[in-house]
Amino acid sequence: MIESLDGHTGRIIVYDSTLREGEQMPGVRFTPEQKLKIGSMLIEAGVHQIEAGFAAVSPDERRAIRSLASMGSASDILSLARARRSDIDDALSCDVDMIIIFIATSELHMRQKLRMNEQQVIEAICSSIDYAKGHGVKVAFSTEDTTRSAPAFLRRAYKAAADCGADRLGIADTVGCATPEKVVQYVNLVREISDLPVSVHLHNDFGLALANALIAVRAGATAVATTVCGFGERAGNVPLEQFAMSMKYLYGRDLGIKTELLTSIASKVAEFACVNISPIQPWVGANVFAHESGIHVAAVLRDSKTYEFLPPETVGNSRKIGIGKHSGRSMISMKLKEKSLTASDKNIEAIFYQVKSRGDQKGALSEEEFWNIVNSVLKSKPVRNDA
Repeated sequence: MIESLDGHTGRIIVYDSTLREGEQMPGVRFTPEQKLKIGSMLIEAGVHQIEAGFAAVSPDERRAIRSLASMGSASDILSLARARRSDIDDALSCDVDMIIIFIATSELHMRQKLRMNEQQVIEAICSSIDYAKGHGVKVAFSTEDTTRSAPAFLRRAYKAAADCGADRLGIADTVGCATPEKVVQYVNLVREISDLPVSVHLHNDFGLALANALIAVRAGATAVATTVCGFGERAGNVPLEQFAMSMKYLYGRDLGIKTELLTSIASKVAEFACVNISPIQPWVGANVFAHESGIHVAAVLRDSKTYEFLPPETVGNSRKIGIGKHSGRSMISMKLKEKSLTASDKNIEAIFYQVKSRGDQKGALSEEEFWNIVNSVLKSKPVRNDA
């Protein structure tokens, strides 16, 4: 069943932040060459906007952003910047399509981090947006720690940003503490102030990032920040693959992203980040289309839709049939058929018994272990695993 977006018919933009937020995951550093490769893969997949980095961080960061911006692709290239001229100058030097200007608005952040009062924050918002717009670049303004900010002050901040010429207004659930209901309230707050597009940048500390992204779109947000596999600070962010697949197959909104490329992108990002993808990572994990239970395998062999909502090719993944104590006779018959081998019911039963027994002892069996059992039962010459 396709869920409703309550009349939301406008374009929904994915702006992927793997190259910026994803790199802020502890221990991760992408070289400029790796950033160019990841960015190129995201562009090929049809991601609308790419937050290529935080230009003020370093010369290497600017070189990577500039390289992506110079490709002249259909995807917009963005840089993050604090609400200060030096950051904006660094972003401008990279020739990006849009600058995301942010400043904290929660009392905690203003007091402990910025050491600024509300009026000083408003002045910083206006002066930074005026400066960037004066250089002819589009500006997405975002409050930081939005979901712990006082609504009255948020209204002042967003109104100031809109009046100064911001092209988009953003909400950031910086510590991932907002419930879906709260996200709706904040989206509504911004939409009451201005007709400008609304973006959301959501963290996953409570495991709600994807749910919050979906409800934000339903409430009227038109741009969602994602990262590949949800990589990012602490518990990460909205996973690109989960958001794109949910929108397309649960809400009937094809975002134009080539989902068949998602697994290869995830693998490349994980390789560069030196991070293993969880085997149960939705859509791109190794176990997502793996089946071992005899009941499941028998059903999947008859009709894959029994235990797979979509075929693995949809995201560029592959189906795997596991071998272990949960395996059934259907799996054994299938594997024998793949090698053009025939076996009596008695032999299949013997293979079945040994597979179950070995699986009880050690868990999953390798292909080599399985074929050793087959060879011993059939007393045939060894069957090559790659035959």
